[in-house]
Amino acid sequence: MSQTPAVTQDVITPARISQIYDLVRPHVRHTPVLRVDMADFGLAGGALDLKLECLQHSGSFKARGAFANLMTRKVPQAGVVAASGGNHGAAVAYAAMRLGVKATIFVPSVSPQAKLDRIRSYGAELVVAGDLYADALAASRELAQTSGALQVHAYDQVETLLGQGGLGREIEIDLPEIDTLMVAVGGGGLIGGIAAWFEGRVKVIAVEPEAAPTLNHALSAGRPVDAPAGGVAADSLAPRQVGQLMFPIAQAHVAQSVLVSDDAIRAAQTALWRHAQLVTEPGGAAAFAALLSGRYVPAPSERIAVLVCGANTTAVHFG
Repeated sequence: MSQTPAVTQDVITPARISQIYDLVRPHVRHTPVLRVDMADFGLAGGALDLKLECLQHSGSFKARGAFANLMTRKVPQAGVVAASGGNHGAAVAYAAMRLGVKATIFVPSVSPQAKLDRIRSYGAELVVAGDLYADALAASRELAQTSGALQVHAYDQVETLLGQGGLGREIEIDLPEIDTLMVAVGGGGLIGGIAAWFEGRVKVIAVEPEAAPTLNHALSAGRPVDAPAGGVAADSLAPRQVGQLMFPIAQAHVAQSVLVSDDAIRAAQTALWRHAQLVTEPGGAAAFAALLSGRYVPAPSERIAVLVCGANTTAVHFG
């Protein structure tokens, strides 16, 4: 890691996020916003804005952090190495392909075939190591030590947080009037960067699966702690601990932590497909699941935006 948690809030600032956003902008999409009616989903309220980062290069928001790493850190001849449930690996592989860098990606056995196929399609070397993200991470660190390759961490890396934080800036450009933004959480790189950008100007709500309550447990304990790492979104939202670097940002600027069931996530995937024609992976639908299931009930006049953050799946089970 580039910095220690004690200085995170002095390093991951809106000014630095803006600099990185401008640097990587030629390589990432400014993804669209879809405005829908909550009544279409059987919910009370008016308009709901969906920020469609599921349409980003490599199928998720992760491309932002991947380019931030590869464009601001010295990449050795051995190239880059990353561990991932799938989306981060695909993003690093895509960025490496675009920038002419060798990439080796480690994934656990729970990673879905759609993500493995995407990683391979970008020309990266793919290695399946262990059953959980933590196993793949350990294997990637070993390769980095022996080969000299640059390790690109999925969430606990300053450059990753700065890159993901650019999405917060983009949301503010697109939706300056929102009160609340709902964000799915795994290791916390996405919500950490976004919360660092907004600094409390928007109410940021963290949404996690009940089977992987990483940030929820950390906030309760006052520090990152081990949490269960299972559930339908285990490939994208289930590290053992939330990132050390993002945690002080979350303590300062994340307004609330909400947990949703696997059934609620599946229902959200189905609803987004049926009513908005959006293909989402479980992690990509988790934030919307908090609204659909009633785990988060907005005030009558509250302007809500939901970040739909990933689409690396198939739609055959949506109905």
